[in-house]
Order: sequence, then structure tokens, then C-alpha cells
Amino acid sequence: MTLPQPSDGFEWTQAPWGPVLRCRPLAEIADHFFTGGNLELRDSREEWNQVAELIGLDFERVLLLRQVHRADVAVRHRGEYESGPRPEADIAVTNDPTIALGIRVADCAPILIADRRTLAVGAAHAGWRGTVQGAAIAAVRGMQKAFGSRPADLITAIGPCLGACCGEVGPEVVEAFRQAGHSAESIDRWLTKGSTDRFQLDLPRANRDQLASAGIPPAQIHAAGLCTKSFPDVFHSYRVQKERAGRMVGIVRANSENADF
Repeated sequence: MTLPQPSDGFEWTQAPWGPVLRCRPLAEIADHFFTGGNLELRDSREEWNQVAELIGLDFERVLLLRQVHRADVAVRHRGEYESGPRPEADIAVTNDPTIALGIRVADCAPILIADRRTLAVGAAHAGWRGTVQGAAIAAVRGMQKAFGSRPADLITAIGPCLGACCGEVGPEVVEAFRQAGHSAESIDRWLTKGSTDRFQLDLPRANRDQLASAGIPPAQIHAAGLCTKSFPDVFHSYRVQKERAGRMVGIVRANSENADF
């Protein structure tokens, strides 16, 4: 299988089960990776154990969320994590290097964030509904509130997701962005008119713009530039596989060294 070439500082690296994506600027601050389609990540404990081992933890120390397409934030401070029911949220932030944050996707955008000053990290799940609600902005605000993060210190990585080439949506999605208060200029940037009453949603651009609007310098916002639907032999895509689609994970762990907490 030939792997598609990512952009913007992303590179393929080898895991025991196959290739994973990492973002070089983010890797300088926090251990992380994005899986591809070679793991299903349904209920297989063996697969999740492999993911946890690669991030240097037991699976019980990986915080996964019950993702509900909103912009709620689950906060875990140092020393307060306890394994149990998954929080109902689409964003998680922590300054605890003994846990990792995982976001499951199959076309939605996985966003990983690290603070180069405090070394706190965040992870956000942003499909079109989450993007309407500003999930990326909520993740930045959550890190500011919980850990005193400054947007200028944050490095972000947007993993593979549905691209503008394949992000066809209906007029109800455009209306949802309008009702949520997004500007006409932003909507025009993120949704271009397609055939009949359809539009093409540029999910990576929308989330880049929202991260920038939260104060992160554009040069510190990185996107893999790979569309999940365009490469169904490499990634899981709900648009292609429907209910048969597996899930990919974007996972990040805070670095405990030299943190200014």
C-alpha cells in the first residue's frame, strides 16, 4: 500500500501494527500520534492495549470520551484521574503526564493541542456539528481556564479528516452555521456552493480559522491535509463505509519535563 503524502510538518512513522501519523512541531512538546485504518478500534482490548503501549501507558490510563458532537470540555488536573465511565464530552484537557487523551474519528477532525510553556495538552473531536459549536475554540478556552495557557504558546495538529473535496453537506448545515452566529465571511470561506442545493464544507480550514480566532498564531496550527474519504484504503471513513466503518484515534500525552505549572 502506498501511503499518501501529508503536509504541514506531518510525517508517517512506524508503529508495531503499521504506520501512524505524527506532527513534528507538536512532537517537540508532547508525545502523540494519529492511527490509520489498520486498526479497527471498536471493542478489541488487544488493539487498545497496543495504542496505550505506544504512548507509554496502560489502557486504564487513556481517557476516552463519550463523544456527543458538542463542545463540552472534560478537565483532568494532575492527580485527579480515576478510571471509570467515559465523560460525555468532545473535548478533554489535562496537565497530568500519567494519562493520555484519545479522540475517536472516522471523517470528523481530530485536533490535538500542546502548551509549550506549561506542557498541558488538549484533544478535540470536531465534526460539522462540533465545528458549528466552536469545539476548537472551546478547547483553547478550556486550557486557558484550567491551566492558564496562553494561546500564543499553543501548538496544534489537525489530523486526517473529511476534506473540502468530499465534504458535501446540505443547506441545513449552512443554516446551522448562520444560527450559531458565524459571520457571513467565515461561512463563505468554509462552505462553497456545489451542485443544486449542496455545499462543500472545508472542515480543516474552518477549524484552522477557529483556532486562529482563539489567538493561536497561524504558523502554529498544522493540518495533515489528507482527506479520509479520498483514501479509504488508508483511513476509516463513515462516508464510504457507513456503519461498517472502524475508528481512528488521535492521542496525546503531556510531557512531565520542565513544565511551568
